[in-house]
Amino acid sequence: MQSISIFEIIKVGIGPSSSHTMGPWNAAEMFLDKIRREKSLEEVEEVHVVFYGSLAKTGVGHGTDIAGMLGLSGENFKTIDTAQIDSKVERIKQSGFLILGGEKSIPFRYGEHLVLDKTKSLPFHPNGMIFTATFNDHSKLVEEYYSVGGGFVATPEENSIEQVCTRTLYPCHSGADIERYTKALNLSRVSDLVFLNEESWRSEKQTRDEALYIWQQIKECVYKGTHRTGILPGGLNVVRRAADLNKKLLCEGNYSGLEEWMELLLKCEHSFNTINKWVSCFALAVNEENASFGRIITAPTNGASGVIPAVLMYSQIFTRFQGEDAIIRFLLVAGEIGTLFKKNATISAAMGGCQAEVGVSSAMAAAGLTEIMGGSVGQVLMAAEIAMEHHLGLTCDPIGGLVQIPCIERNSMGAIKAITAANIAIESDPSKARVTLDEVTRSMWDTAQSMSERFKETSEGGLAIAVNVPEC
Repeated sequence: MQSISIFEIIKVGIGPSSSHTMGPWNAAEMFLDKIRREKSLEEVEEVHVVFYGSLAKTGVGHGTDIAGMLGLSGENFKTIDTAQIDSKVERIKQSGFLILGGEKSIPFRYGEHLVLDKTKSLPFHPNGMIFTATFNDHSKLVEEYYSVGGGFVATPEENSIEQVCTRTLYPCHSGADIERYTKALNLSRVSDLVFLNEESWRSEKQTRDEALYIWQQIKECVYKGTHRTGILPGGLNVVRRAADLNKKLLCEGNYSGLEEWMELLLKCEHSFNTINKWVSCFALAVNEENASFGRIITAPTNGASGVIPAVLMYSQIFTRFQGEDAIIRFLLVAGEIGTLFKKNATISAAMGGCQAEVGVSSAMAAAGLTEIMGGSVGQVLMAAEIAMEHHLGLTCDPIGGLVQIPCIERNSMGAIKAITAANIAIESDPSKARVTLDEVTRSMWDTAQSMSERFKETSEGGLAIAVNVPEC
């Protein structure tokens, strides 16, 4: 089993879905690279892409079609001006042409060159897609890709995770591994072990810098989300709430920009009730940004992208566990817990329901918070276990295929559960725990395999069919 850097689990992304937006976008970029290696973009006459299974059933609501078109156009979701996405997509649809890889104009008619096939699923994973390029010598290049969660893309022959992984000095593929290595190395903190393993990819300074960059992106996303009003796109007419909540909760004072807003938050007096409201506000802000093709931090997925920012913001504003070192250690531990679920179960809602997304994110956040609160190795793992235990069986049933209802509020609930799990763990003796993190991970995977496909991001069960909404 290969090791995964925590920055493959917590990373910059774009909404609304890591599996259904970022994954297909990455697959399109991989296909362009394949064309460049084997022939050239200039030799391409036509490109077709067909999305299957869960990608097709909730594709429009999740922006799968948009990701496919922009990915083939050579756009990068980490750098694209998100305000220009709608106009770029509309230009392709109206003109009937696409600039392949930003280099060559080819015919591209939506519904013919890009198809959402809801009648068929590919065998390897519910999030399957096939790209086909036809060249001017009449030859074809056909590639099959699968979006396996968190933006990761696999092929039937080779999992792309292997390309970004390496062998670490102290490989941790389970909670038991973490306990074993921290004990053998006489380390009292999980983050110290993660620092050692991350040196397989970069220096400690680079790791710290990357974590602080992630933190800056989190703050900017939360700030944007708490200051934007209006209706979310997609047709459900979901009203943004974070901005109004931010306005109601703020104490008196003027501010201009992110840093002054943060300073004002620190100065305000807060009761238990208002702190809970702020945690919800932070999570709502991120997921409202995610729902509108905003730039967010995937942690470990986009549908669950509000949990870790909300809990980390909570720690830096409402607790004494503040500062850059705490932020870094929180993210390292949270990311490490995410890798365990990625390797031993799933972080894809199409495979495991929302327990694999918000559940995993809540476990990650609980572990990170416990770490900076001074928890022992056992308490950190216990917090992750508690958070996941109380998300077991959580379905993924987005109304209209949009990452809005119940997804946005669900992140607020996941954040509150993470804080609760951390508080329980920090006051507990982990040696007396009856359930381990590894056992709850296996239970989550067993639950995922037993769950009806209707509740795995297909919009064919639960709230998705209980609520009468027009097709999006």
